[in-house]
Amino acid sequence: MTAATHSSLFPQVPDSADAVLDGLDPEQREVATALRGPVCVLAGAGTGKTRAITHRIAYGVRAGLLQPSSVLAVTFTNRAAGEMRGRLRQLGAAGVQARTFHSAALRQLQYFWPKAIGGGMPRLVDRKIQLVADAAAACRIRLDRGELRDVTAEIEWSKVTQTVPSDYAAAAAKAGREIPRAAAEIAQLYTTYEEVKRDRAVIDFEDVLLLTVAVLQDRQDIAEQVRSQYQHFVVDEYQDVSPLQQRLLELWLGDRDSLCVVGDASQTIYSFTGATPDHLLDFRTRHPGATVVKLVRDYRSTPQVVHLANGLLSQARGRAADHRLELISQRAAGPEPVYADYTDEPAEAEGAARRIRDLMAAGVPASEIAILFRTNSQSETYEQALADAGVPYQLRGAERFFDRPEVRKAGAALRGAARFGGNDALLDDVVDLPSQVRAVLSGEGWTTEPPAGSGAVRERWESLAALVNLAQDFVAAKPGATLADLVAELDERATAQHAPTVQGVTLASLHSAKGLEWDVVFLVGVAEGMMPITYAKTDEQIEEERRLLYVGVTRARERLHVSWALSRSPGGRPSRRPSRFLDGLRPGSTGAAGRPGAVAPGGIERGYPGSGPKAVPRRTQRTPARCRVCGRTLTDAGEMKLMRCEDCPTDMDEGLYERLREWREVQAQRSGQPAFCVFTEKTLMAIAETVPDDEGELARIPGVGVRKLNRYGADVLAICGGQEPAEGAAGD
Repeated sequence: MTAATHSSLFPQVPDSADAVLDGLDPEQREVATALRGPVCVLAGAGTGKTRAITHRIAYGVRAGLLQPSSVLAVTFTNRAAGEMRGRLRQLGAAGVQARTFHSAALRQLQYFWPKAIGGGMPRLVDRKIQLVADAAAACRIRLDRGELRDVTAEIEWSKVTQTVPSDYAAAAAKAGREIPRAAAEIAQLYTTYEEVKRDRAVIDFEDVLLLTVAVLQDRQDIAEQVRSQYQHFVVDEYQDVSPLQQRLLELWLGDRDSLCVVGDASQTIYSFTGATPDHLLDFRTRHPGATVVKLVRDYRSTPQVVHLANGLLSQARGRAADHRLELISQRAAGPEPVYADYTDEPAEAEGAARRIRDLMAAGVPASEIAILFRTNSQSETYEQALADAGVPYQLRGAERFFDRPEVRKAGAALRGAARFGGNDALLDDVVDLPSQVRAVLSGEGWTTEPPAGSGAVRERWESLAALVNLAQDFVAAKPGATLADLVAELDERATAQHAPTVQGVTLASLHSAKGLEWDVVFLVGVAEGMMPITYAKTDEQIEEERRLLYVGVTRARERLHVSWALSRSPGGRPSRRPSRFLDGLRPGSTGAAGRPGAVAPGGIERGYPGSGPKAVPRRTQRTPARCRVCGRTLTDAGEMKLMRCEDCPTDMDEGLYERLREWREVQAQRSGQPAFCVFTEKTLMAIAETVPDDEGELARIPGVGVRKLNRYGADVLAICGGQEPAEGAAGD
């Protein structure tokens, strides 16, 4: 890790208000110094919007123009709010409230409930889906799992758009929503859901906003008390504000105009939840004297990535497109985006996995690589492919780092060692901080080598390893730091939710990737029917799909790989075509109107995208995968590995399967990899069912492949033949 990285992890607090402005570009500086009246910041992807607004708050605080306790900064995720608190702390502006809309509203509701309503506040439910199921049962309406989820989403949309059950049908039709049941049934379910909540004295997350709005509207004295506390407001990701959140913001403000909003209409991708960019686009209308600053200098992505992002938006239509920002890359030139087509989805996943393995071998950290897809259902194919290629991965959306039980327990152990380390035998023979941390965490399950497997034990080890790595970074940035200093840093980070990175390639949907970035991004499944998604019918829905792809492109710093499959499963008819959004942008394509487009530099690769001149030729077409029991065509990645339907009877040799599993554990320990990187469970099951006699039969089992055949084939065939594998042969 370089000194530059250390300084970004543990920067020095600026020694004055003017020093807070150091390093800002002219537009960011304009944002930071515009502290009076309404301010609207139109910030493109990668232009440093969080940097601009946190420096704005810090500059105001350090210059004595803003009292920290009078500032409320709101955003949409706990992660973003935590990052904002962490940055403000590093700038010397601790004490500023940075929260999500729901967190800020819940805090106020809990405080004012006894005064406004009286009695105890109802219990807040984490998940409403069971209540919706109970409402459906009361209405004698049968909902399958998918319908239950979709009806729940409709109720959430209704509440954030302030739509009551009696108005649902008209509102849903006006919004062009694809509804899962008849509008009258959903309205009935909505009504009954609210009755179930009242009977059980519970509220949901939308109620938190609705009730806070009601209290502030009905009780002028309470509204004035809130306004006396908070006098300056900053709203991040303003393009994602719902009508209900906008109403709450207006009540917080009252007749004042000390408001700074930040957003980008071209990154509006949550309209299905009630978000709308109209509040951002109408800001000048509501505040005629507002200061408007545009941030277009892109510090994240290379000119090649930015060129593609600008090209996507140049073809956009609609109101958001009329306000698009033309980004200007501030980085040195990088490689052109790579475009690749494949015969089928498993081939596409295998190609991405091989390319990633090559990148990692060339020195790219796994944590700086991401595979982004349109729907979560696409994840499994890529999980299998990465596991088969021996590439570690993590799924986006896991529990927040400092909320994990093992991290909380490790923090308590480090805190105890910092206080009473002189009496701890573990610390007798260690002197430097990283060694102390390793010694303490060894008692919590950390070891020098990772455990085999990919389950909970491995995840706990990864969390502890991240703390060990953080300790090493901390002492490198602050020589002489003590264990007590590290504990204080961890406590601050826990408050700010500033989690260290856990190693592994990230698998994420495009929606969950918003706000994140990586050196290398693989955009997969970029074909008609998936991007735009099949159910996007209206012009507005199509344009939101285009913006979603734009968000995906702008997650990449240096390298971008865009791919699609010509069919879903092996042997399928190659009827798919690349997404219309790439027309005129990918090499060899024509523009949207059928004329030659502004063809981007770069290259089309077919089959497996190899490295330059070593690219492997296009694969021969594979035959459809069929169940060897019932003959049905298989499309699920796991079933294709087994070559049978999950529900079809198995003739697996249980004893052979257990011997293979024991052998796999040994190989994983030798190589220091998770067990699934040797062979996945499904591949082991397929081997135990097939019991191959030779390399040819073994190679035909999905998940084996040439590399693993060469490395493990002799061992596996020996075990299948009832023999012991040669000692130390595999993995050498």
